[in-house]
Amino acid sequence: MMSTGRPAATRRPPPDTAAAIEAHGLRKSYGKVTVLDGVGLRVERGSVFSLLGPNGAGKTTTVRILATLTTPDAGHARVAGHDVTAERGRVRRAISLTGQFAAVDEKQTGEENLRMMARLSGRSRAASRRRAAELLERFDLAAAGRRLAVTYSGGMRRRLDLAAGLVGDPEVVFLDEPTTGLDPRSRQELWQVVRDLSGRGTTVFLTTQYLEEADRLADRVAVMDAGRMVAEGTAAELKAEVGGHRLDIVFTDRAAYARHEERAVHRSPDSLTLGLPTDGTALEVRALLDAVDPERRDVSRFSLHTTTLDDVFLSLTRTGSASRQETTHV
Repeated sequence: MMSTGRPAATRRPPPDTAAAIEAHGLRKSYGKVTVLDGVGLRVERGSVFSLLGPNGAGKTTTVRILATLTTPDAGHARVAGHDVTAERGRVRRAISLTGQFAAVDEKQTGEENLRMMARLSGRSRAASRRRAAELLERFDLAAAGRRLAVTYSGGMRRRLDLAAGLVGDPEVVFLDEPTTGLDPRSRQELWQVVRDLSGRGTTVFLTTQYLEEADRLADRVAVMDAGRMVAEGTAAELKAEVGGHRLDIVFTDRAAYARHEERAVHRSPDSLTLGLPTDGTALEVRALLDAVDPERRDVSRFSLHTTTLDDVFLSLTRTGSASRQETTHV
């Protein structure tokens, strides 16, 4: 059951003029299920901010609150300088939201889709034609502009969907897992669109389950788990937090593997391989191997790797991570 109560009346902090998005203490429950448990975040203007988390972590609910589609039970948020609860109309005029699936009219051409959106935004017929042509060119869809959208590939539909969201020149663009289901080439094309948006000064708020996507695109990354922010920083800072490097150790038997499984940031039970965090220095690697295998009989071989965001994600969102009491800011 959806909560219908008004947000708790608490003192709002003063606006942060350097922030495109700011949130403090957001809470949301549906019945007895707590979806958001005191979420706070800050996104600088013109930056790309990526929110990571497993399914059910609260990412989409956070986006829905910031995009004024859902009202928080408690807490406050501003987007483009406007309160998401008290100034919904102003927020909506300043943002664009693209969900996980392309929302285009397949019975219209690409050009017709964009002209329709431009007309709905209040532009004249002539201005709508100009804006549609400009966006078709910008998103490399000019050659396909007169074709029905039903004939477009998945990547082309996503680009058209994004173009439609940019008809009104939004200050902030929310992309909720925009590359879900796309092939690698289409995903790369969408990544370039995000880079171009940021380069033009648009703020991009990106949720994703593709760790490489966040690593390549985001200026700052936040990790969410069980309705709470458990870490935030640059990709490099978050990697350093869990060790900077990963020592992959192949064990000789399952019993030895099981003894050290809890501390691992990477697990491969089929190959009896565990990845343990380390700073990568020879001194620490030797000490780690000695601690894991003091009798020199449990380790078959090992290799050293640079930590990835996958390691960060698994380390921070594994069982028990939700019990952490504070967000780690680095």
